[in-house]
Amino acid sequence: MKNSGVKIQGSNGFTLLEVLLAFVVFALSFTTVMEILSGSMRNTVRAREYTESALVAQSVMDQLGLDLALEQGANYSGESGDYRWELSIGPYEDVEENANSMVLAELTGIELLQINLVISWGEPPRDKSNYFSTVRAMLVNRKLAGK
Repeated sequence: MKNSGVKIQGSNGFTLLEVLLAFVVFALSFTTVMEILSGSMRNTVRAREYTESALVAQSVMDQLGLDLALEQGANYSGESGDYRWELSIGPYEDVEENANSMVLAELTGIELLQINLVISWGEPPRDKSNYFSTVRAMLVNRKLAGK
């Protein structure tokens, strides 16, 4: 018999080694993507917590002079949802940086008060806190005019 010129070619499929290598590359890529996504989710939760703590702080600061008396030496604490807060009112102490503010306050009869607020949340050892501070002005002589 004569050879008719037909050649048998090898199969065009993937070898087991190529399939295993492709699977390893896929697994490593998938693991990296999952780590990025989980880090993203943690950062989103952390950002939400700090944003909510800032909103609680704004709410507490808004209560000063309304529900909470604005008096030097006063200390308040409370809760708002999952957040605990502690507020203290003291004399303004940054005299060196803002000496002109203190002189102006004395001339006008205004007392400057420093408000310190700590918002905390979570359970130890993973509890977190956020610190806020501001200055409020109050008239030293708060008597009503005409009395």
